[in-house]
Amino acid sequence: MHTTATHCPYCALQCGMNLRPTAGGHGVEVEERTGFPVNRGALCGKGRTAPAVLSSRVRLTGPLIRSRAGRLEPATWEEALDAVAAGLARTRRDHGADAVGVFGGGGLTNEKAYGLGKFARVVLGTSQIDYNGRFCMSSAAAAHQRAFGLDRGLPFPLEDVPRTGCVILVGSNLAETMPPALRHLTELKANGGTLIVVDPRRTRTAEQADLHLAPRPGTDLALALGLLHLVVADGRTDEEFIAARTTGWAEARAAAMAHWPELVERITGVPVPALREAVRMFCAPRSAMVLTARGPEQQSKGTDTVGAWINLCLATGRAGRPLSGYGCLTGQGNGQGGREHGQKADQLPGYRKLTDPAARAHVAAVWGVDPDSLPGPGRSAYELLDALGTDVRALLLMGSNPVVSAPRAAHVEDRIRSLDFLAVADVVLSETAALADVVLPVTQWAEETGTTTNLEGRVLLRRRALTPPPGVRTDLEVLHALAGRLGVDKGFPIDPEEVFEELRRASAGGPADYSGITYRRIAAEDGVFWPCSEGEQGTPRLFLDRFATDDGRARFVPVAHRDAAELPDAQYPVLLTTGRVVAQYQSGAQTRRVDELNAAAPGAFVELHPRLAARVGAVEGRPLAVVSRRGRAVAPARITDTIRADTVFMPFHWPGEGRANSLTNPALDPVSRMPEFKVCAVRLEPVED
Repeated sequence: MHTTATHCPYCALQCGMNLRPTAGGHGVEVEERTGFPVNRGALCGKGRTAPAVLSSRVRLTGPLIRSRAGRLEPATWEEALDAVAAGLARTRRDHGADAVGVFGGGGLTNEKAYGLGKFARVVLGTSQIDYNGRFCMSSAAAAHQRAFGLDRGLPFPLEDVPRTGCVILVGSNLAETMPPALRHLTELKANGGTLIVVDPRRTRTAEQADLHLAPRPGTDLALALGLLHLVVADGRTDEEFIAARTTGWAEARAAAMAHWPELVERITGVPVPALREAVRMFCAPRSAMVLTARGPEQQSKGTDTVGAWINLCLATGRAGRPLSGYGCLTGQGNGQGGREHGQKADQLPGYRKLTDPAARAHVAAVWGVDPDSLPGPGRSAYELLDALGTDVRALLLMGSNPVVSAPRAAHVEDRIRSLDFLAVADVVLSETAALADVVLPVTQWAEETGTTTNLEGRVLLRRRALTPPPGVRTDLEVLHALAGRLGVDKGFPIDPEEVFEELRRASAGGPADYSGITYRRIAAEDGVFWPCSEGEQGTPRLFLDRFATDDGRARFVPVAHRDAAELPDAQYPVLLTTGRVVAQYQSGAQTRRVDELNAAAPGAFVELHPRLAARVGAVEGRPLAVVSRRGRAVAPARITDTIRADTVFMPFHWPGEGRANSLTNPALDPVSRMPEFKVCAVRLEPVED
């Protein structure tokens, strides 16, 4: 029976899998694909059960339009597309182009992300476009750019991780967020390497560590600076590397020396002996890596925090060398490619800056438009959502569910409800889609072909394995139809390979150069690493000869610890941090429709330490209210000694009263515009059943 080689629709590992038709021929089932190097056949429960969301029982199979009575009712595609075009055109006519917003997603393929950015700027003429990937790794991206001149999640393939000497894993619970990746850490230890995990919780990943550091949420910056202070004080810097391949060391060194170990212990709660042991473990082998995830990044100082970890790598010569470096574990399936090709507020395809005249001229030539017609940078994701209903009156949203995933979610929901017009293209009737004036049902991963770029910078090919239901269309077909209705008859093809060919030309010569990548090469090589210009082989390992800065040197950036935007006080004395569980994904819009996953993770919970539980009167399994300055959430208490006694944890996958993002703080990093999801002040209140 014929099988289709493709990739999982969920996280940024983009695990390889094969899809085989079921016995009845009406669906597909997952088989191992052992030859793909990232996961070597291993899959988590989400990947194994991904075909369940293809069922017409749980997904949208026809367009919906809100009736005068206020209900979403079935409509034809012509009616739905006409209504979307009319709503966008009316808003643009009455209030100007920037009154129309576009909000994308980090799960969209490269072709869709490229098409959506082009649609916003060429058809709508709006600057108001961003995407939920702003909530993923934007702080790491900004720090990458500042230090190295180029942002790619990992500058090396995952296969290098087991071969290094030490890994510091900061704010990542790989055992639950990316289970197939945990084997790389297991193999690291089997090879004699060591693992340091930084997390306020003793997670399943932290249990694998040789050393677990549990800092107070929001203090990762001080921790990194304290480690760098000890590196300097102990004479462990690589002066030859610093002199030959970096700039700015004197200023960064001075900033780090202001963070002496005892001060860092007071700020973070991590004992000085543990700090010294971490430095010893990191500096002892010839090679080492620092990998970060959302923990240090989703902070109002996330860019500086990542920058401090990069400084640690540079000062010890752990960057730009084999088996060493700093890397970010991208979260969403196409979080990397999704921001490289134009759906981010300040970027054009190829990771070009929207403010660069040469970049505008190049992309405009590919698009066949006047460079001066392209709008400038718009608002970042949260700022765009916050402007809905006032400056931005209509919104086209694809592949995102901000009613659950955005910080200060109740406020964001109110702003969405205040829009004059909302159109949503999605696979399922998400909590956000349920508020729309028009809902457009679109294809899923197994029903379409397209490329994604995983956390390694490896461009991959998802292949169509089955025919979608008759009432469902691709996002590219939606953009093509809307462009035609809005007066642009050319430039929005529906064939994904044709779109990719244009993307290649648009990215050529840019930082994220895809011009040498083709569908044929991807299939033959199990993915191609960017940058890859025409005639080149691709670049699995960056920076070995030079960094991507003008002078080829990495830049130290001096940073200093500062507090989170919101600290505990008498009214809100506890810290809240949020994250994921293994059986659910992001806002849960798809995984919450899979019976097996819901059985494993049926709802939200509040994780807290026994001492804190005793103090507030919380009882295992009983409802507990968590209250912040922005809202209130209620979920059963889960009492465990694997979390700090001053901290509570909630997963963010659920809507309703257990919605963790009702609580979170939208305070923004000044560089990346990342909200501070990972730390805010709350109080706890037991609730009667």
